[in-house]
Amino acid sequence: MPLLNYSFLTKILPKAKIKKVFRNAKLSYLNRVRLATSLFFFGMGFSFATWASRIPDFKTMLNLSEADLGTMLFALPIGQLFAMPFSGKIVTKYGSRAITILGLLTYSACLPLLGFATLSWQLAVGLFLFGFFGNFCNIAVNTQGVYTQQLFSKPIMGSFHGSWSLAGFSGALLGLLMLTLNLNPLQHFTIAFVIVCLIILFNYKFIIKAKSKTTEEKTSYSFFKNPDTTLLWLGVICFCCMASEGIMFDWSGVYFKEIVKAPGALVVLGYTSFMISMASGRFLSDILVHKYGAKKVLIISGIVISFGLYLAVLLPYLIPCTIAFMLVGFGVSNVVPIIFNAAGNVKNVPTGIALTIVTSISFLGFLIGPPLIGFIAEMTSLQYSFAFIGIFGVFISILVSRLKVFR
Repeated sequence: MPLLNYSFLTKILPKAKIKKVFRNAKLSYLNRVRLATSLFFFGMGFSFATWASRIPDFKTMLNLSEADLGTMLFALPIGQLFAMPFSGKIVTKYGSRAITILGLLTYSACLPLLGFATLSWQLAVGLFLFGFFGNFCNIAVNTQGVYTQQLFSKPIMGSFHGSWSLAGFSGALLGLLMLTLNLNPLQHFTIAFVIVCLIILFNYKFIIKAKSKTTEEKTSYSFFKNPDTTLLWLGVICFCCMASEGIMFDWSGVYFKEIVKAPGALVVLGYTSFMISMASGRFLSDILVHKYGAKKVLIISGIVISFGLYLAVLLPYLIPCTIAFMLVGFGVSNVVPIIFNAAGNVKNVPTGIALTIVTSISFLGFLIGPPLIGFIAEMTSLQYSFAFIGIFGVFISILVSRLKVFR
């Protein structure tokens, strides 16, 4: 926090006024820290949305079938898996601040690398690196979110994830603009990389440099030696949610292009409607939980996810599918912020370790779901694959109703 000249202020202001000045300065600084954290969440979501908005173009440019595309997309979760065993340890050792800054920079730098891909193996390598650095970025940025939340008395975690969703919407709009201007993926991705670099440049000073808890606490818990079943099931709930979310990112454009037969630039309509709804829902998440309780919100969210996916399968037309994707967006919007908050409050497990466990399990759903869709679509059809993922929403409702942590 910027220092104020106390001795000078005592000469020109009464003591009551001085306290108010310091109080306002502190609040202003805390709000700036919150904004910086939100923008790093935004940068992370914007990077992924930028890639997702051009997936149909890569499918066409590289002449990929549904199964081929699914195989290519599988390179991303493989990169994620390679980073998982040591990403949490590195964040703990070097601090979430350093890894947040470096992680977002390297994550977004993978975008131009993907833009250079003209062969399938080049795309696979680029996606592997995208997933690898994305894991570091995800763990570090969410840790920053927890630290920032601790500075405020009111719940704000939902707004951070709302920033991530808002970035997805912004990435879709930028993708639409790039398509309208006939810019190729390399040009598009380079512009997006520059935007993320500017976000880092103007906000890195306000990222919290906080020390982790004592070394004894950090090393006193091992999930593999003493697995916490509550954390495991929280991770499974997030897995189901983020598998549903992942197919919206990677397959909504393909679904609107090949199943809905949306004309021209309207292929991004489903993705855009999904992102608008998810962003809106996440900014409302804290209010809904306060009013109705976490358990009720999660159960309803699971039902809405399933209803939206099955509506898209049964009525594969422009307007019904747009509404269906909005329902899916609203359904998934509340799950991750609530689950992360619940994981952070599990007893006898340090917050950072709990978040790493749940985040790792849940992000597997986000990354494995899209390739799974490709394989199922190749064997049956894209509609049947969406119907399969629709079951996950029902799983969410059932699991939430049985977990003691939500009673």
